[in-house]
Amino acid sequence: MHKLSLSVQYASNAAKIPTRPQFRRWFQRALEQDVQVALRIVDEIEGRALNLAYRGKDYATNVLTFVYDDSSPLYGDVVICAPVVEKEAAEQGKSLEAHYAHLALHAALHLQGYDHDHDEDATEMEARETALMLKMGYPAPYAVTP
Repeated sequence: MHKLSLSVQYASNAAKIPTRPQFRRWFQRALEQDVQVALRIVDEIEGRALNLAYRGKDYATNVLTFVYDDSSPLYGDVVICAPVVEKEAAEQGKSLEAHYAHLALHAALHLQGYDHDHDEDATEMEARETALMLKMGYPAPYAVTP
């Protein structure tokens, strides 16, 4: 089992944010190396400002991942925007918990070098996310809902 150092900052007023132990469990499942990460849960204003500053996109996105040092342990930050997660879960007919679990896995994989910029990379990353979600008892995250 790889080592995980996780700090969680709650900077959102959302009512149904997962607990630190839940985030720890989800991140731990995706680890392929030792990781030290700060996870910040934010509201839409901060999420939008960070997405604009670092990606040049003027909207709040569900998750942002920043890698600072890819040595061992790997150092990075993850930002999850609670209102976006809630909206997406409702629109996609997913439980809020399952969507948070998926985004935590997604971010942990990004920290470790997984990407989805090209079809082949996206296929590999999505397969890994799906396998991890199913192993934890959640539905496949990319399944099409009616």
